[in-house]
Amino acid sequence: MKLDILAIGIHPDDVELSCAGTLLKHIQLGKKVGILDLTHGELGSRGSAELRLQEAKKAALILGVHTREILNFADGFFENNKEHQLAIIKMLRLYQPDIVLANAISDRHPDHGRAAKLISDACFYSGLRKIETDIEGFPQEHWRPKVVYHYIQDRYMKPDFVVDVSEHVDKKMEAIAAYSSQFFKDNDNEPETPLTTKTFMDFIKGRMVTLGREAGFDYAEGFVTERVVGVEDITILK
Repeated sequence: MKLDILAIGIHPDDVELSCAGTLLKHIQLGKKVGILDLTHGELGSRGSAELRLQEAKKAALILGVHTREILNFADGFFENNKEHQLAIIKMLRLYQPDIVLANAISDRHPDHGRAAKLISDACFYSGLRKIETDIEGFPQEHWRPKVVYHYIQDRYMKPDFVVDVSEHVDKKMEAIAAYSSQFFKDNDNEPETPLTTKTFMDFIKGRMVTLGREAGFDYAEGFVTERVVGVEDITILK
């Protein structure tokens, strides 16, 4: 299956928290969209790898993505090296996405920035024909996505562009809530984290309001580009 958009996150829920509205919008527009999680998030203070996997499957059904894959990178201890790049390259060549959405280039969690560089490098190397990969013995063709856009996560970053997701906020929040192990619950004996505050969901919505404000949208998600983005018609810009 060829994808229009592949959203990659180092942890299950990275994509939902940061760019689920954008995925929902483009699925509604008829685009083929997938998610690739690089780890099970097994170092998280709450839940377990098995539970996070089940939550990710539930979120994928809510979003209606066309595929969701998960790799077995070691949470917290993955490296930007040949082994990890090749694993991502195989997925890129399998699904041939035109657009890749990747982790924030810098953030509170050190995994995010490290994953951003790993994903970006893999996207470049995936286009080199002399790097050979195969799936179950079948050689793969080289493929390089047209662009890599980095979504904004915990720490605010000035976006290079924003996407109006006003019509998709409720469904996005439903997908986020699928990760119930990670968020506040009454009478919960699990450890507290930055995600367990009673106001965390308000923060997620508030961030979308902030990102949308200057563009005149009620809610938006923001992205940082790796290169200058060109347009053919400036009259359609908001």
